[in-house]
Amino acid sequence: MDRVMKLASQRAVVIFSMSSCCMSHTIKTLFFELGVNPAVYELDEEPMGREMEKALVKLLGRKPPVPAVFIGGKLIGWTDKVMSLHLEGNLVLLLRDAGALWL
Repeated sequence: MDRVMKLASQRAVVIFSMSSCCMSHTIKTLFFELGVNPAVYELDEEPMGREMEKALVKLLGRKPPVPAVFIGGKLIGWTDKVMSLHLEGNLVLLLRDAGALWL
């Protein structure tokens, strides 16, 4: 858990993902198209990926726990929450406040 929280707080936007997950791909694409350069941790490619996945399941109460998005060190949520924020026009505001976007 400590490793996940440490990684989540080191960059403005952090995405925990699985390389084969279509929802993870969708979220990463959204952030890239917005001009954000998130730190992406592919749990199936990380040496400690299994442990990080277990910690995320514990933290989020959901399996699979990806994509898990952190902005400004705070857990935002999964695809549905991120897309809701985007459609409401609030995602860009969060990204700007976290220093991930300069508009």
